[in-house]
Amino acid sequence: MKILVVDDDITMRELLRLMLKNHEVYEADNGNRAIAIYERFKPDVVLMDILMPGMDGIEATKEILKKDPDAIIIGISAFASNKGKDILEAGARDILEKPFTRKKLLELIEKHISAR
Repeated sequence: MKILVVDDDITMRELLRLMLKNHEVYEADNGNRAIAIYERFKPDVVLMDILMPGMDGIEATKEILKKDPDAIIIGISAFASNKGKDILEAGARDILEKPFTRKKLLELIEKHISAR
């Protein structure tokens, strides 16, 4: 499975890459790069941080969904209680609050892939 990890924090991207070691993982550190990588590789799932400099995860989610309304985007944030609603309204399928376990991450991805 191809998964795009979008987060401005390199440590978080590295952690997610380790958690997703059995998958093909692409990385972006901002919303603009996320859109470009999405268009090029068409990942099965996007794990989208909400708060990033430049284009944030909410705007990037909207842009990706304009290009591919079937994209599976899962918002990730330490501020899920505050910003989670915004990314869900932008079209993300779910929100994963930091910190999270590998088990929870994989269960959430599987839930949305199997619902396709």
